[in-house]
Amino acid sequence: MVAEGLGIALPRLREGMRAGTITSVSERGVDADQGRHRLTFFSEHRRFRVVVDASGVIVQRSAVDFGDSTLPRSVRKPRG
Repeated sequence: MVAEGLGIALPRLREGMRAGTITSVSERGVDADQGRHRLTFFSEHRRFRVVVDASGVIVQRSAVDFGDSTLPRSVRKPRG
C-alpha cells in the first residue's frame, strides 16, 4: 500500500527505506482524534498519508505529488 501510495515499485520502496531516501513520521491523535494514528511517508517527489482509527481501519488516505519538483522540506514536518 505504501509503495502504491508513493507511486513506486515495492523493491524501490524497500531500497529507499534502507538508504534513508524514503522516510516516515508517525503521529498519535489527541483530543478529538484520540485513538487515531497518522502515518506519513515521504519520497523525493511525493508524500503519502494514511490515518487509521483505534481498530486499525483506514479512515483517510491521501497523496501529494510534487511532479518534477523536490519535496519541500516544510512538507516533511508533522502538522498539529
